[in-house]
Amino acid sequence: MAKFVSEKIRMKSEARLAAVQATYMIAFGQLPVDEVIKDFCDGSVGRFVIEENPLTCAEEMVEVTELDKPYFTEIVRGVHAHKQELEKSLSLYLAEGYSFERMDGTLQALLLCAVYELLNNHEIDTKILIKEYVDLAYAFFSKKEPKMVNALLDSIAKDRV
Repeated sequence: MAKFVSEKIRMKSEARLAAVQATYMIAFGQLPVDEVIKDFCDGSVGRFVIEENPLTCAEEMVEVTELDKPYFTEIVRGVHAHKQELEKSLSLYLAEGYSFERMDGTLQALLLCAVYELLNNHEIDTKILIKEYVDLAYAFFSKKEPKMVNALLDSIAKDRV
């Protein structure tokens, strides 16, 4: 796992990862928002991630550390409450021929969380938020998707100013 400057930053990063997972579960599992939030906060879901061991090149289950539960809850509830507006905003920035609805579900969840934070979190530098979500995209995808996430979020951030 990456080295973090502070425990607070690490906990926010864990909250973002969990928020992407929870957003996906709510949308594609058609699960109640409150139930998913509760399951993540009490640790019954999202306690482990798969990481590649650099020494053995084998994948292994690694327990994630504590996440910032209020921050996680804020992102998940915010995405759920503003999902239609977030999807419309994202669609405006997609290249011709691309559609939000046809994207991979994990990519949809990641972009919804990222755009929600870009538009609503004014305490964290935009470049840091974009880097965090691009790093998350690399955790789920190969080069194509993270590059698209970076370009898309960068365009949205520039127009936000």
